[in-house]
Amino acid sequence: MISRNLRHLRLLAAVAKLKTLTATSETWNISQPAVTQAIGKLERETGGPLFDRTSHGFFPTERGQVLHRRLENAFTLLDPVLTDISPRLKLTLSYAQLQSLIAVAESENFTLAARKLGLAQPTVHRAVTQVEQDAGRRLFERTSFGILPTRACQALVQAAHLAVYEFDQADVELAEFNGGEAGKVVIGAMPLARSTLLPRALSRFRKHEPTYPVRILDGPYDELLGGLRRGSIDFLIGALRDPAPIGDVIQQPLFEDRLALITGPTHPLARKQSLKVDDLLAYPWIVPRSSTPTHEQFETLFVSVGRAPPVRVIESGSLLLMRELLEDGQHIGCISRLQSQRDCEHGLLVDLDFPTDHLLRPIGTTVRSKWLPTRAQKLMLQLLSEVCTPAATNSKNL
Repeated sequence: MISRNLRHLRLLAAVAKLKTLTATSETWNISQPAVTQAIGKLERETGGPLFDRTSHGFFPTERGQVLHRRLENAFTLLDPVLTDISPRLKLTLSYAQLQSLIAVAESENFTLAARKLGLAQPTVHRAVTQVEQDAGRRLFERTSFGILPTRACQALVQAAHLAVYEFDQADVELAEFNGGEAGKVVIGAMPLARSTLLPRALSRFRKHEPTYPVRILDGPYDELLGGLRRGSIDFLIGALRDPAPIGDVIQQPLFEDRLALITGPTHPLARKQSLKVDDLLAYPWIVPRSSTPTHEQFETLFVSVGRAPPVRVIESGSLLLMRELLEDGQHIGCISRLQSQRDCEHGLLVDLDFPTDHLLRPIGTTVRSKWLPTRAQKLMLQLLSEVCTPAATNSKNL
């Protein structure tokens, strides 16, 4: 693992750009031996030389290129925000101070932030105070409700999260370069992906990577999107939004799925042919949460024919809850066709005879713009794309 000494990392990036120790020392107003010492320390940590020393200058080795690429990404994210607050912070801010800023901003309390970091409360307070002194401005408002980050501080914390993500990615790629294994794949999964796509892709992934850690996170879309934008999630898989939720993410469609209206096998509508809207309005429903693409399509189903959507509705994103509730023979469920396909094939649920072929929704991945995946992350994306190809064919034929 590379040290999180920001000064040393900045010096390495400067040497890679300027090609000489002399130019680097002059630019950063630091002695040439200090630059040499910083590079040597990083080379010991990364397991080998980061530069080829030639008569024409210093040129990054392949190992050095791996690290430099990630440092470029990290400082490209971090430095504009630091400059907006105070250019001095690029020279003075330490990684420990950055961690304290993040913890206090998220906890809105010095004691909770210190507990999260495993430090004494005065240590965290002192770190934040020093950053504010160097910046020449307050980054937190002390209120009766807590320690609230200013808008500038919120921007800094967002950039810091993504910069830390790049440092972590550097650790992963350097470990792989040295023949080891590090890191994990973190996926934000929506219901359709959790029940059908991910199990298939993960089974294939495990054959390629028997021990590589994978973490699956679920929750409301807004929470998953926030995790993606902070760097705590690598990518999202599930229903895409139209339009894209924000400009710093990219959506990649994989296939289209359609809406399914389902019941238990004992429901009065289960075997009825050519259902009408009035038939659907006569029963209570269980549907995904508001603001989800499936819920919007559910309401469109009725609004498009001039009818108000049902009012007897239970909202839940749990397929298990929906399945259990449909067993009572009273409720109708609204869900992804692909998600309900297996239960329908086994006779546990019934796909109602009501046209929904016009209600298609794109399924795919969502990533941060300019995201650079590691080898394992690329593999997972590739396998998801592969398992989605037959899924797309099946969903269109059913």
